[in-house]
Amino acid sequence: MSDNNKKVLNLIGLATRAGKTASGEFSTEKAVKSGKAYLVIVSEEASDNTRKKFTNMCTYYQVPICFLGKKDELGHHMGKEMRASLAILDEGFAKAMVKQMNINGGSKYESQ
Repeated sequence: MSDNNKKVLNLIGLATRAGKTASGEFSTEKAVKSGKAYLVIVSEEASDNTRKKFTNMCTYYQVPICFLGKKDELGHHMGKEMRASLAILDEGFAKAMVKQMNINGGSKYESQ
């Protein structure tokens, strides 16, 4: 795992402790649809269905999405069980993570 990915996982932990994440499929979906999600992170181990569902949803709602880490890594950094998906509910954390991952594909943070 790259240093940048480790930094992102650490930021997930910080965001979780600050109460700025929603995790699990239902909560992540709710955050995206209610406009509260600034970034969605889906585990690289997530099923094809889950990946497709969140990719389509994030494209429609114009929320940046990335695929990162294993389910147990995401869960561990959130202090929870395995997590296949989570949403970042804070613009500052989301921007910091996007910057670390340098993912620009249609991201609304590109031009800022």
